[in-house]
Amino acid sequence: MELSIHTKNILGLQLPTDPRWVNLAEISIEAILTDHAYCEQKAATTCISYIQRYSDYSLMVESLAPIVTEEWGHFRMVLQELKKRGLELGRQRKDEYVNKLIEFQRKGGRIEDRFLDQMLTMALVEARSCERFKRLSEGLDDEYLRNFYRKFMESEAGHYTLFINLADHYTDKKLVRNRWKEWLEYEAGVMNEMAIRGDRIH
Repeated sequence: MELSIHTKNILGLQLPTDPRWVNLAEISIEAILTDHAYCEQKAATTCISYIQRYSDYSLMVESLAPIVTEEWGHFRMVLQELKKRGLELGRQRKDEYVNKLIEFQRKGGRIEDRFLDQMLTMALVEARSCERFKRLSEGLDDEYLRNFYRKFMESEAGHYTLFINLADHYTDKKLVRNRWKEWLEYEAGVMNEMAIRGDRIH
């Protein structure tokens, strides 16, 4: 799977990651692996929460059940990588990026609108993770880690598509596209305001 380095046409992201991020991440491998592990853990638990909250959305439940297993498997893979390198799983840190996205979600009104925003939030997180993993797969000096992150990149691209498709399934596609455009513009603003940190996936 080949992804454009800018990822704009495929993932829709309006602002690519600053190339300097990879250099900072390479200096902080223990921190970046720790943050990555928690990202995978939170992805699994978030999917579980959606299955519980929207148990009558049959397609979503059937689609997210295997994602829970996959994301938890990714968590274990990153833990194994930390252990192999003699590194420790550090403490979970506040995810400023995801918290900023959650601020943009519609909290009241129709359940359909809240569901749409939650699916698009997940799609954005997966898209940005995919873009970051691509950066790591191309820019790290460690060949093993480059291959390690290429596998994650391909997985996240599939997850991004899944959440967009779920949004399309339960909401009028025109509404999805209009709201997705708003989300992309908002996310670009969030990325533009955040400092470049090599100890975070996002």
